[in-house]
Amino acid sequence: MASLLSSVSRRNLLLGLVTSMVVTLKPSMASAASPAGEPAWDLSESEWRQRLSPEAFDVLRREGTERPFTSALLEEKRDGAFVCKGCELPLFSSATKYESGTGWPSFWEPLPDSIGTRLDFKLLLPRTEYHCRRCGGHQGHRFKDGPQPTGKRYCNNGVALAFVPADAAETPAS
Repeated sequence: MASLLSSVSRRNLLLGLVTSMVVTLKPSMASAASPAGEPAWDLSESEWRQRLSPEAFDVLRREGTERPFTSALLEEKRDGAFVCKGCELPLFSSATKYESGTGWPSFWEPLPDSIGTRLDFKLLLPRTEYHCRRCGGHQGHRFKDGPQPTGKRYCNNGVALAFVPADAAETPAS
């Protein structure tokens, strides 16, 4: 009987710890941070729906995931920048894009001060989710299996990005 009570107590203790971690992390998940002097984007749900395609809204505002191998940005090889589809903040340089074989555009390093991160427990095990620093739009997840020099892989939903070519005369692709 004592053995049964101690296992229940351990189970309750673990459940309580996990629950408190999730509750503690929730408030920080709600907002994007902007440097002093730059306003954060705080649009209503209807304003976001007007601004974004249904697919981009699902990823950026609802933290959805697009199907792998569906993004036109997988084949984008020109010099330029990949910007947030929600607010056009530059997030990645094309110089850091690489073929990861995962089916999503992948980068080994974001531009300085472009993203925020938080732990994501949606698949039970913690992952590092990253989002646009300015509008808070979900971009993807960061993994520790990327190439040098960082060893990181920023696995991005293509629908959450737009490409701006270095040559301004070229037409932006999204």
